Amino acid sequence: MAEKAEAPLDDLMMAMDVVDTLRHDEVLVQKELSADTRDEGMIKRLKDLYAAQGIDVPDHILQAGVEGLKQDRFVYAPPASGFSRSLALLYVTRGSWSKWLAGLLVAAIIGIAGWQFLVVAPRERAAEALRIELTQDLPARLAELSDRVKGLTDNQALQTRADTLRADGLSAAADGKAEAARKAASDLQALAATLAQSYDVQIVSRPGTPTGVTRIPDANRNAKNYYLVVEGIDADGKAVPLPVVSEEDGKSELVTIWAQRVSKAVFDRVRRDKEDDGIVQQTRLGTKKRGETDIDWISGVETGAITKW
Repeated sequence: MAEKAEAPLDDLMMAMDVVDTLRHDEVLVQKELSADTRDEGMIKRLKDLYAAQGIDVPDHILQAGVEGLKQDRFVYAPPASGFSRSLALLYVTRGSWSKWLAGLLVAAIIGIAGWQFLVVAPRERAAEALRIELTQDLPARLAELSDRVKGLTDNQALQTRADTLRADGLSAAADGKAEAARKAASDLQALAATLAQSYDVQIVSRPGTPTGVTRIPDANRNAKNYYLVVEGIDADGKAVPLPVVSEEDGKSELVTIWAQRVSKAVFDRVRRDKEDDGIVQQTRLGTKKRGETDIDWISGVETGAITKW
């Protein structure tokens, strides 16, 4: 018969092994724990089990294992739920949720940066640009244009108009009304540009272009309007683009040639002049002087113009 092996475990480890054996032998436990002699029966059964494995286990170790089973010793009981346990679980599972958290943080950072770069920063730059325009650029421009107008004309009414436009523009700028302030500056610039112009309004007399046209107005089919085709020519002989309002549709166009309404007498005189040799000898119909806004027309020129014929 083989020699029995000495138990290689200390008493505590051996008792734990006994408890583990008992847990795995549910039939034994249920049977013995329900009997009056459960301790003795389990000890005997355990002794036989270990003996069959060649392990000699002292009775006090077997008794300790039986008592440990009844008292749930050597059993891991998870800690009760609470803040500390939640922190521990978070730490243990950090490998899984930290990746998602990092992704969310990166997405949040990108979103915030994008909002700052694409929305907030442009809005702030636009607001700062508007502030500078209203407090610096427009006031300076209004002052410069007003002074330019006064330097171009001695006409007191036009100088007063320039002062009014400047005051209106400054008031609008102070109130944060950018469009109104810009409109005042634009009107001042247009006034200055008009005052700086000087040209003669001449009747067109060249092949391919009619010298005069007639119209029957819709308002009075029994009447007839007479027009002479003209252009503004400056001192260098160049055509000057001018804003002309057509009395047929009320639209203003920037043109270099238009038809100015005249009396029948002026129209007939020009027609006879051209019929003599095919050339209009007396071409000047009016003069725009520097420092003035209106054209000084010859007698017989009427109010009204058209831009298409």
